[in-house]
Order: sequence, then C-alpha cells, then structure tokens
Amino acid sequence: MDVFAELSGAATGVGSMPGGDVREMTRGVVAELEQLPHLPELPSRGPGADMIGRGAGLLTELFVQTEPSGWRFTDRPGRDTKRAVSWLGEDLDALEEYTQGCTGLLKVQAVGPWTLAGSIELKHGEKALSDPGACRDVAGSLTEGLRRHLADVRRRVPGATVVLQLDEPLLPAVLAGSVKTASGFQRLRAVDRQLAEQALRELVGGLDAPVLVHSCAPKVPIPLLRRAGVAGISLDFGLLTERDDDDLGEAVEGGTLLLAGVVPSTDTESSDPAGSVQGVRTLWRRLGLAPELLGRRVVVTPTCGLAGASPAYARRALATAVRAARSLVDNPE
Repeated sequence: MDVFAELSGAATGVGSMPGGDVREMTRGVVAELEQLPHLPELPSRGPGADMIGRGAGLLTELFVQTEPSGWRFTDRPGRDTKRAVSWLGEDLDALEEYTQGCTGLLKVQAVGPWTLAGSIELKHGEKALSDPGACRDVAGSLTEGLRRHLADVRRRVPGATVVLQLDEPLLPAVLAGSVKTASGFQRLRAVDRQLAEQALRELVGGLDAPVLVHSCAPKVPIPLLRRAGVAGISLDFGLLTERDDDDLGEAVEGGTLLLAGVVPSTDTESSDPAGSVQGVRTLWRRLGLAPELLGRRVVVTPTCGLAGASPAYARRALATAVRAARSLVDNPE
C-alpha cells in the first residue's frame, strides 16, 4: 500500500526549527503543513537537542556523553543521555497536544546509522565508523530504539500514519571515504557500498513504517537507497546535476517519493513560491515524465533544516513551500 497515494501538492519541513519554544513551533508546523506535518526539532536548546545527541538518545543499551571533541560512547547513561531523552519527551508532549484527531500522515525524524557512526567516538577516541563491529552495534541498537519511538508516537497520535525520516547527511562522505578521523588529520576508509546498503535495508525492513531518507549533501546515492527499500528521498534540489537525471527518473517511475528542497533554509527576501519550483518543472520535462504526476510524486521542502533561520522566516518558509507545492498541481508545466 502506498501511504503517499493521497498526497497532492504537499509540502513538509526537513525537521529542525529555530528557537527553544517547542509548543509554539509545533503549533505553527501543524497549522502550516496540513498534508504532511512533522515533529519539530530545536537544536539551539543545546546538547541532547542537536541531531546527533537526539539520535543517540534513541539508542538501546548504548549510551553517550559530551566531550570537548563531541559525542562519545560511555558505559552507563549519564546526564547527557538523560537530557536527550527529556528533550524528546517534551517534544512528543507538544506533538500529542497539537495533533489530537489527526488522521493523516505524520513525519518524525531521526539521524541514520551511518551519520551516527561517523559522528560518535568510541571510548578509545576514534569514531565508531572506523570499527565494522561498532557500526553493526549502532545500526542494531538504533533499529530497536526506533521501533520503540514509533510505537510511542502511534500511542500518542493513534489516528495518524507515522512516517520516519532518517537523516543521513554523512552518507555520501561515508561511501567516498572522506569522513575525517577524530583527530581531523586523516580520512576514514570508505565503507563498502554493499555493507552500507545492507545495514540500511535491515533497518528499513525492521520498522513497521514507511522510511524516507534525507541528505542535504551532494551525490546522494539514490539507487543504493532505493535498493535498501526507502519509500522516499529528500535532498537539496540545488545540489543536483544532470548526472543525477537517470537515477531520479528511475526512482520516480519506480514509485519513490521525491522530496525536493527548493525553499532557502535561511532568511531571504525571496517571495516567489511558483518560481522556486521552476527547476523541478524543468527536470520533469527533461525526464519526460507525465505532468499530472508532478504534484503527486514531489513534496516541496526547504533545502535543509530551518534551525539557522529566524522564527518568523521559518514560518514563512513553510508557508512558501506549501504555496510552491500547490503551484505544481495548478500549473505542472
């Protein structure tokens, strides 16, 4: 069953939002994004609310703490792990409050296994990505943690169809061997593409929810993600080149949802929603895809998270994305 079949001219946010008032941000997100609202993330609150700390807080039987160099695994849950769990609990409370009676799609986000492994250090100081066994442990722990997280969201918003977005900004670098070591002076060896795909496939297959993958980096491995079973791919549209055309065309024709990041994620004076998706229309024509599919297979988003924007602009950016998405239905050509 395609849970996205009823979407038409839909928009959503990538995840992060500015400020520290989660109730206000959740209220705004739910009000603006009628077809695909999402759980806001507010990283400016500090460690544990950031992408990596928040993701680490979802892990089962693995714990983290902050060090001057960043996040590191530790033997027992301490203040930092507890803070991450607490922030997420507050966020889910706000989501539950503002989505009562919701019967449509609802998106939550979590950092993916490869970005986690490339960001958290082992106890001896090198990143988990350097150790294949540690990578497996991270992926397995994350899968179990996400199962529990999704079950909690469904309990809180029982009428919604919950969609999970995995944030994998480091995935292209993991595959290219360009992730820096903990010292910053060298690069970690590239992860074999089959191993990377297998880990993602097992995670996606282990969850009872449609999974999207977001990566705001160049050279997103679209075929790999499709083989791993993801339902949609979210990317910064401005980073695409014509070399991506074939992969994008095959993905759309194969039923993969395309989340096109076209609205600037930091404050700008641009106010032309229809113009922001002109490049999407151009791509569609270049690929020879049916115009009537455009508004159903493309969801409009900001280019990345909105944490670096002002609160007022963040709300306007979501409204712009909604109007831009509507224009793809009203004027697909």
